[in-house]
Amino acid sequence: MCMSKGYPIGGAGLALRRAFINSLADEIPSQIDFMEVAPENWIDVGGQLGRQFRKISEQIPIICHGLSLNIGGQAPLDEVFIHQVKEFLDLHNIPIYSEHISYCADEGHLYDLMPIPFTEEAMHYVSERIMRVQDILGRRMAMENASYYAVVGKEIEEIEFVNAVLKKADCMFQIDINNIYVNSINHGYDAEDFLKALPGERIIYAHIAGHYVESKDLCVDTHGADVIEPVWQLLGVAYKHFGVFPTLLERDFNIPPLNILLKEVETIRQYQIEHESSGHLIRQE
Repeated sequence: MCMSKGYPIGGAGLALRRAFINSLADEIPSQIDFMEVAPENWIDVGGQLGRQFRKISEQIPIICHGLSLNIGGQAPLDEVFIHQVKEFLDLHNIPIYSEHISYCADEGHLYDLMPIPFTEEAMHYVSERIMRVQDILGRRMAMENASYYAVVGKEIEEIEFVNAVLKKADCMFQIDINNIYVNSINHGYDAEDFLKALPGERIIYAHIAGHYVESKDLCVDTHGADVIEPVWQLLGVAYKHFGVFPTLLERDFNIPPLNILLKEVETIRQYQIEHESSGHLIRQE
């Protein structure tokens, strides 16, 4: 494991998927230092799957990345659900709960992550909802920079909006490297400039993933392909600029055999080793 000073987890991780849980329950491959789940998919799960999950959580750190908090939505926060998340985090000793700076529901669940308008009003609204979630959880959560395909009612730039939300809510930051790359292609900005303007002192861990190239100016954040070289290079830029932080591979569909995924997890580890040995020390509050 690449030791991550000041972080509750360290090294390289993999998102846990039911497609390969049978391969992990008895022994976790040495390439994996931590795993991530969506709490919505595991709260109150019993039977064989529940037992397998418990065995994994007893062997390796588990973190949570949510899908349905709807932090930017107009509907009231589902505080019953947030209390369920708190119980799940406590039950399995889960040190991190992250979510998306987006919304995902209106009168019903939209099953997608929709863009929040980049406005001062929306920034205050979202920040206050994050603070309420943190009050219920009794801990700071982390928010992720989301991918988006339409710009709605923009008054300030994306980077200003993200930084303002993180500061006002005083939450942690879960940096998604692929989302920065995808958004830079789709919205015509420099990915490295955007990355370097983010608050490194708030980073608690990162995501890296693959995407689908629709055209030269449209990428779709699918998590259904291998990570491409420019995204790996951007991860290296992040390590060089901020220091090495825990990083997790996401793969949500077109899931290959576990041994193929482990090769990409190992690539994360190699980037971490390279930048730690180069003196790019970790910076964390």
